[in-house]
Amino acid sequence: MRATPAEVAAALPGDDEVPDASVVMDRAVTVDAAPERVWPWLVQLGKRRAGWYLPTAVERVVPRRRRALRRLDPRWTTLAVGDVVPDYGSADATFTVAALEAPHHLVYTSVRGHLRLSWALVLSPAGSGTRLQLRLRIAGVRRPWLADTLGSWFDLLTVAGMAAGLRERIAATR
Repeated sequence: MRATPAEVAAALPGDDEVPDASVVMDRAVTVDAAPERVWPWLVQLGKRRAGWYLPTAVERVVPRRRRALRRLDPRWTTLAVGDVVPDYGSADATFTVAALEAPHHLVYTSVRGHLRLSWALVLSPAGSGTRLQLRLRIAGVRRPWLADTLGSWFDLLTVAGMAAGLRERIAATR
């Protein structure tokens, strides 16, 4: 789940969406599939879309209506800049697609109260697989130290669950 120092230092698509971020969280995972195979799984993420992936063992305790799809669904495999994707949290929590270039990067932005954030999902070839780097940038944080500690743990758990669920789904479709 750790991004390498080079990944953390690299400029990513979407960094300019929240240039004044007071909190930046970088995660990265390697997936055993080419970027072209990983891309559609990322594009269909979202509440009232394919959901937010979790591994089978965790999804067993999630109410059936909130479980993520375990297959690609053509209804959710396209996005365009400006599309709005519902998210969990408050009733009006959403992500807006700010940038995308298949199968390289997908960048979302969101405003939640006084917070502005961007979330970049960047794919790059890594041997016979794909390196997926996720960067969350947040501005307007009143207590950056709290976001860096508690928020970082929540982000780590969320991304770890999503990565495990993503790997399961891709492995099942070989």
